[in-house]
Amino acid sequence: MKYNFKLFWRMAYRSFFQWRNTPARLTRKRFAFLALFYFVWPLGSLMHWFFFWLDDILFPAHKTQPIEKPLFLMGNFRSGSTFLHRLLSRDSETFTSLTIWDIFLAPSVTQKKITQFVSRLDRRLGGHLHRLLFAFDKRTLGKIRIHHISFFQPEEDENILFHNWSSYFVSYLFPFMDDMPRYHYFDQEIPLEERREIMAFYKSMLQRHLYATGKKHFVAKNPAFSPKIETLAEFFPDARIVYLVRNPLDMFPSTVSWINYARRIFTEPEETYLYLDEILNMTQHWYRHPLRYLDAHPSPRHRIVNYDDLIQRPEQVIRGFYEQFGYPDKPGLDVIVEQAVQETLAFRSDHVYSYEEMGFTRQQILDTFADIFARFQFDPRDPSLLEASRVESAFE
Repeated sequence: MKYNFKLFWRMAYRSFFQWRNTPARLTRKRFAFLALFYFVWPLGSLMHWFFFWLDDILFPAHKTQPIEKPLFLMGNFRSGSTFLHRLLSRDSETFTSLTIWDIFLAPSVTQKKITQFVSRLDRRLGGHLHRLLFAFDKRTLGKIRIHHISFFQPEEDENILFHNWSSYFVSYLFPFMDDMPRYHYFDQEIPLEERREIMAFYKSMLQRHLYATGKKHFVAKNPAFSPKIETLAEFFPDARIVYLVRNPLDMFPSTVSWINYARRIFTEPEETYLYLDEILNMTQHWYRHPLRYLDAHPSPRHRIVNYDDLIQRPEQVIRGFYEQFGYPDKPGLDVIVEQAVQETLAFRSDHVYSYEEMGFTRQQILDTFADIFARFQFDPRDPSLLEASRVESAFE
């Protein structure tokens, strides 16, 4: 497993010495983030890699841990993957997922085993540590209002690639896109040997998780794996893939808003909306590349799901691919779905956006994504004129 030190130190150099005329101005906020990051992250990385090494000594069987029928949820950002991922994760008898805790605090088998021991001990002693952690979680990650984020909620697997510094999400912290590898065009732009090294690392992280938890099936929310679909299929021949597709009139402005929101957490740009060309090109690729692959490789292990079908008939859609993919029937699925829907509707997001404010017209989006509108017969009307649009946006 290799760490991309070249990219890591290049981002550091750009942050302190080549930040002018970039979105990452060296403001007081930015300097405070960089000081904290370069104090915490290197120490944390050394600790995690020590535990990865320790895994090989204490738990070598993780290397041969089977990954049976893993389920990968793909599509563009803001296409229902968070809702579906967290809904499926409620079926804990069938699935397991990586939480933020698993990704950033306990990615190794050894760390997970220590966490499990401490958790069992705390429950016997009254659960005081659990209450303290949940209170801290609410006061920190709970304040992020674009969608519900928590140390203990399932989160996107792309984050695990921070541990070898090969994630597209590095650009959220360091938005120097001219210096970033084109991870958002992974199958086409990243050299073959590097692709395989990155995917081998990712696979090893899933093996560690399954080995430590004793769970059988893994479900991953992976919009950022849409450009990795070919490499993913090579490393996970038993994979089940659900590709979520949403009307570009809804998806595109929501993605622009989301990426700008995420990057503004760590930067302080002067403009409200940046990266428009990057996002426009990327979202087209994240439709067309996976769809071309799925069309060229028809399989009962693949399913394309329309976002509107998912939010209008979630239980029917889920039971459909449970049966298609060979997952065990879940008698209480209707209760799980109802709980997930109510929790989603109760969350009040600050995610407000308009493609007109971003400098786009409806016709531009219709023309740019004409093939997607034609294939899926999406409604070409302005989403703000559709009665259900505001309710449906909660399910992004």
